[in-house]
Amino acid sequence: MEELINELKEEVKAVVEEEIGELAIKEEQTEIIRELRDLPPAHYIFKIENFSYLSNAKVESYESSDFEVGGYKWRLSLYPKGNKKVDDKNEHVSLYLVLAESNAFPLHKEVNVYFKLFVYNQIQDKYLVVQDAKGKARRFRGAKTEWGFDKLVSLNAFNDASNGYLVDDCCIFGAEIFVIECTTKGECVSIVKELANSYAYTWKIQKFSDWNQVGYTSQVFIIGGYKWSLTLYPNGYSEEKGKCLSMFLHLEDSKPFYSGQKLFTEFILRVRDQLFGVHREQKAKNKFCTSANNWGFTKLIPLSDLNDASKGFILDDTVIVEAEITLMTVIKEFS
Repeated sequence: MEELINELKEEVKAVVEEEIGELAIKEEQTEIIRELRDLPPAHYIFKIENFSYLSNAKVESYESSDFEVGGYKWRLSLYPKGNKKVDDKNEHVSLYLVLAESNAFPLHKEVNVYFKLFVYNQIQDKYLVVQDAKGKARRFRGAKTEWGFDKLVSLNAFNDASNGYLVDDCCIFGAEIFVIECTTKGECVSIVKELANSYAYTWKIQKFSDWNQVGYTSQVFIIGGYKWSLTLYPNGYSEEKGKCLSMFLHLEDSKPFYSGQKLFTEFILRVRDQLFGVHREQKAKNKFCTSANNWGFTKLIPLSDLNDASKGFILDDTVIVEAEITLMTVIKEFS
């Protein structure tokens, strides 16, 4: 008996897959995809018992209750004998997704949606999924509140119990809806023309051994049309105090912040090796804005290396540090 049931399932599977394949070929130009899957619809299931009473009644269509997905209310509209407006021969079951009237949707507003409609195969325990091909989105709006499939499944295939769609006068439909929220957020990036080539500022610090304060700030310099400065901590900053030399690049110019802009910068902070040219440097990227107008490194160079005379970072009690900006873009967000 079990072998017979398995053989029947295999025969049904072959028939269903053949039918899906034929429909896919016929509907290739209309860009509709049909496939089977195990997972049920994520958002709504529409089960109809005593389906024959609905089909035999003089009712062209039947609608589900409203259900909410993505902040909007929807319903399914089923045409048991097909939508006569598009299928005069009544050869298919038609199913549509409808934007419910309870949304009070104005004519000028629209919601863009990817959606899939389902028919449950009760013998195979799989769902026939019907959807627009190529990720096509549909626009629901006041003037067009309904989208779906005129030829969801043929009536012959649907009414044949051996295909699994209508079993014991019961059938199950479903829907998945993915709303595309049009936030229209983005950004405009403008490359700073003055940085066709990278620019560097060199800070030559003489009598370095006399620098006993916690931190020092360089003179203001201009790169890319913006004002900058360097802040140097000879004995280290924060948790690196007593361990490393720390240095930060600071944007002095508040000009880009007046209209909510940010200044994205790629830069290098460097301690020059005055003997062998083996400089100690680190690269960074930062979006300078009101809440973050400085960036740098607490561990630019260990003090043990800095104070090692054989390594050339201090020569004649002079230290040379640099800031080199390699890329600068002005970013303006919009919404």
